[in-house]
Amino acid sequence: MLSMDESDTEPGGARATQQGVTGLLLTNLGTPDAPEPEALRRYLAEFLSDPKVVKLPRLLWLPILYGIVLRTRPVKSAEAYARIWGKRGSPLLANTLNLADRLEGILRTELGPKFNLAVGMRYGNPSLGSALATLKEAGVARLLVLPLYPQYAEATTGSTEVAIRETLRCLRWAPSQAMVRNYYADPAYIAALAESVREHWEARGHGERLIVSFHGIPKKVSESGDPYAGQCAVTAKLLAAELGLADSSWQLAFQSRFGPAEWLKPYTDVTLKTYASKGIRNVDVICPGFPADCLETLEEIALRYTEIFREAGGNDLRYVPALNDREYHVQALARLVIGLVRKA
Repeated sequence: MLSMDESDTEPGGARATQQGVTGLLLTNLGTPDAPEPEALRRYLAEFLSDPKVVKLPRLLWLPILYGIVLRTRPVKSAEAYARIWGKRGSPLLANTLNLADRLEGILRTELGPKFNLAVGMRYGNPSLGSALATLKEAGVARLLVLPLYPQYAEATTGSTEVAIRETLRCLRWAPSQAMVRNYYADPAYIAALAESVREHWEARGHGERLIVSFHGIPKKVSESGDPYAGQCAVTAKLLAAELGLADSSWQLAFQSRFGPAEWLKPYTDVTLKTYASKGIRNVDVICPGFPADCLETLEEIALRYTEIFREAGGNDLRYVPALNDREYHVQALARLVIGLVRKA
């Protein structure tokens, strides 16, 4: 299912016409400015103080955040980022910008010269505020929003919606708006994922199992009604069906848990250890919830979980790269944006 939300908030209630300037905000989670403790401290302070990310009462959580977490976690996180930091800096930012460049080229062809695209991160730089200010200055009358979160979660898409609303209010700007809130079952997205797996198999061989790993969320959040877990399950099942996989040859799992609370299960690292104990030596791992490669894919899965798997007795964990700026991914996202325009 593709979910799109649209609102008409333009002054006077007039919807932007086809002749008006259309702008696309392409947004992702965010990244620190450098793989250094102080940069991580700034980034994590912004990220982990968001009440939609950590749902503990503020009076309980903020002393823990500033008194414990931000005194210890930035050093460890900086070491993790340093393992994957590239010449262009943060992989997530570099991959998102590459994707944006290619997407903008297609959309300018389809929508005409009165189209503008800006990249804004929910946390860190370039900020949502700077991206939206750029689009306002370009004279955008119709604002389209594409969060790079195929599966909706309150901590990601939901938080982004709130931040955009607050930023527009601060900018005193009221364009008409339309947002892609999820695309977890979009056929072009599923086809792109499947093609990336086939390319991976052709290049590196076919593992004994395919783990379809998503970023986890606390179990309590899911039980309170967040649709994320169900959407992840649908994506995984559709991908397996597209690849023609038997139920016994693939596994849905969740990674990146934080803190002592129970998160969505099964856990990816535990699953890898279980596989190794059963004599499964070669596995493939794909992360459909991350359209652009980032810390969670390049360091957590490809490096750290590879080490965990081998220490448990496994041989080879082969990470399937994110869709990034592959042509079939760019085309799939372009279809989503054009769908917003046609609906508007």
